[in-house]
Amino acid sequence: MRTATIALALLTTPGACAAAGPLRGDAFVIDGDTIKIGGERIQLYGVDAPEDWQFCRDETGADYQCGKKAALALEAFLSASRPTRCRFAGRDRYGRYIGACFRADGKDVNQWLVESGHAVSREENHDKGLYAAAQEMARSVGAGMWRGQARAEGSNHVAEE
Repeated sequence: MRTATIALALLTTPGACAAAGPLRGDAFVIDGDTIKIGGERIQLYGVDAPEDWQFCRDETGADYQCGKKAALALEAFLSASRPTRCRFAGRDRYGRYIGACFRADGKDVNQWLVESGHAVSREENHDKGLYAAAQEMARSVGAGMWRGQARAEGSNHVAEE
């Protein structure tokens, strides 16, 4: 609940993209942390999923495409309750909206990605990130990419943290 309150506070500050308003529609998954609604690309705020080309190691040490798996899991999650609604906190350096998104049933998409182990909490301003508690929970139960080894930034493979 604290995470949702913080996210809403961040997304309703004067610097938020109030002119754009919330965006609602069927989401098309670009990758594990980016979606598109109505022609607008949206980077999911506070999360970082492996890229499509990245590999992770499972509990046996075998490689698997965790980036591709994250994108497929996000597609399945969003498909279960459409449409998707997003609120924006601004734009990133690539011109994409940065936002928190919710399924039609109200479930927080950003939080789910981290809780399910398909993304990590993005560190912002040297803190542990908005979804740090969700990440620790996912890690403790071995969810998603935490079942083996977490990924290393900029690496084709994951490394033990």
